[in-house]
Amino acid sequence: MKDALHDIYRNQSLIYKTFLFLCATALVIYLFPKAGKFKYEFQKGKAWQYENLYAPFDFAIQKTEKEIADEQEEVRANFIPYYAYDTSVVSGVTDRYEAEYANYFKRRGPKKAGQDFLEMLYADGVVADTETLPDTRFVNVVKGNEVTPVAKDKLVQIGKIRQLLSDFLAQQRLSDYEDDFYDLFTAIVKPNIIANKELSEKALEDELNNIYTTKGTIDRGKRIILNGEVVEGEKYEILTSLKKEYESHLWKGTNYYWIVFGYTILVALAFVMLLLFLRKYRPHILQDNTKVTFIFVNIIAMVFITTIAVKYDGAYVYVVPLCILPIILKAFFDARLGLFVHVLTVLLLGFIVPNSFEYVFLQVIAGIVTILTVSELYRRANLFVSVGQITLVYMITYFAFTVIHEGNLQNIIWLNFGLFILNGLATLFAQPLIYIYEKLFGLVSDVSLLELSDTNSRLLKELSDKAPGTFHHSLQVANLAEAAANEVGANAMLVRVGALYHDIGKMNNATYFTENQTTSVNPHDEINPAESAQIIIRHVLDGIELARKNNLPDRVIDFIRTHHGTSTVYYFYKKQLENDENTPVEDYKYPGPIPFSKETAIVMMSDAVEAASKSLKNPNYGIINDFVEKIVNKQIEEGQFLNANITFKEIESVKKVLKQKLTNIYHLRVEYPE
Repeated sequence: MKDALHDIYRNQSLIYKTFLFLCATALVIYLFPKAGKFKYEFQKGKAWQYENLYAPFDFAIQKTEKEIADEQEEVRANFIPYYAYDTSVVSGVTDRYEAEYANYFKRRGPKKAGQDFLEMLYADGVVADTETLPDTRFVNVVKGNEVTPVAKDKLVQIGKIRQLLSDFLAQQRLSDYEDDFYDLFTAIVKPNIIANKELSEKALEDELNNIYTTKGTIDRGKRIILNGEVVEGEKYEILTSLKKEYESHLWKGTNYYWIVFGYTILVALAFVMLLLFLRKYRPHILQDNTKVTFIFVNIIAMVFITTIAVKYDGAYVYVVPLCILPIILKAFFDARLGLFVHVLTVLLLGFIVPNSFEYVFLQVIAGIVTILTVSELYRRANLFVSVGQITLVYMITYFAFTVIHEGNLQNIIWLNFGLFILNGLATLFAQPLIYIYEKLFGLVSDVSLLELSDTNSRLLKELSDKAPGTFHHSLQVANLAEAAANEVGANAMLVRVGALYHDIGKMNNATYFTENQTTSVNPHDEINPAESAQIIIRHVLDGIELARKNNLPDRVIDFIRTHHGTSTVYYFYKKQLENDENTPVEDYKYPGPIPFSKETAIVMMSDAVEAASKSLKNPNYGIINDFVEKIVNKQIEEGQFLNANITFKEIESVKKVLKQKLTNIYHLRVEYPE
């Protein structure tokens, strides 16, 4: 049992990565839409590249979205709305006529004529002048439980009563009573036809729902298209219908498990390729569980967002800012890893997006442009310029595909260009997202490194006040290391920041370090060599404590831990040997670890060379050359660079830069022959 637990503890990193791999694969498959994948890829306007295709089963030809939209528009244009006929209004008006008649006619008048006129008015109904009537010729009038189509011009509007009354009384030869009747009807006549919006909306919705989405059927075995035929017109519509029918029916019954099995193989294969890439080219990233988790989280996040966009509306996949992925990975790691992960993610998304070939081509091109253009994110204008270039590439590529498919510019969906602009605006979110990731995963980007490199920051200001000599030494090391990093292709910004902070632990005992001693008094003269060595060694641990207290990133703390590796405080060790020849050398060694990256190795070389260069007297080219060779070769002999991914060729390049810089520092001139 104890051995089993020991094996689990020893292999915990491998177990975690396996668990992460399985979870990521399962989650991506879960996010995939539950539909099969049509086995043929085709594009409008291009030749059918497969064998002759025959209908595998009976299926209906689906109408295009434009055809359905046109039919819906036609239904709306011809729809006859519903109006309610209120009989209670008619009864009320009739009663008021009986009651008010005597008030308007003092002498005996033609009462029966007025009754006939009211009956004529309300035969089909009276509407208010403010009532909006449709453009259709008829309206549906609901009277009780009956619906009767009524010609629109038979409905009487209140404003037309005077004209109707005049014509009616003229026919009855009662024009002398027109004014009295008009005053009476003005007082009592009320509209009884009112629009029934609820019933109209329901009826319109029913009519729209009854529109057929198909236009004929294709029988099983019927030839659909021949090899080499151009996919266009009716053939394109039939192929599109077959694809929809195929995908909607495939994910059923026992097929479900086979499709899941197939997706599992493909998704797992993509993630295996990622892990193999990390193992071969980025082993230091693969060893860091946090960084591996970070990469997987970003891939899953992009699959999740794209899946939501596809489910809502396929066109909105172009709003998803997929280029954020290479931007972020390049900011935290490097361009090659960023592009590789971006391409793998795009390949995964090809399973779920419409027009997968176009999408993959478009996103891969955009990813390449992103990697080539986005640099130095700490410069605010760079991201805006790069995003503008990415958006332009999106538009140009989409335009080219549309021209190929349509053969003209008439059917270009200009709205998609607006979607690409939204995509560009969303890509600008990379800056705050980088900051969020730094806090969540403890990673460091060039933006944070630029902030840390400010010598006016609180910690470096404190170093310059308490240990001015150490501060000056750190600046010199930073300049040397940055130049060397540029020469061998290392992260120059990270190297500079690491060099600036590598000796901050000396602040606690500044006077015990020669660069900070301004008088001839040396405090080491008053203590024994063992104590002196421990004070010198202690500055590494003090630096780590100070860095953590001030929330410096782990990548910067690595430089503090490794800049002396496991080297020996040789001066005090030799001094102690004079007192005790049996003194163990282990007591005078730094605790390590030794450098484990190209960047930390460069800082170690630069630190040792810069510190020792202060002892040079009357330096010349030969002295500087031998001096640098001696120091760096000793570090190699001690095995200080065994864990660092730095080659002998790169070490020689670092030496060359250090020699050139020291030559410039000491202002050596060329010795001319006599």
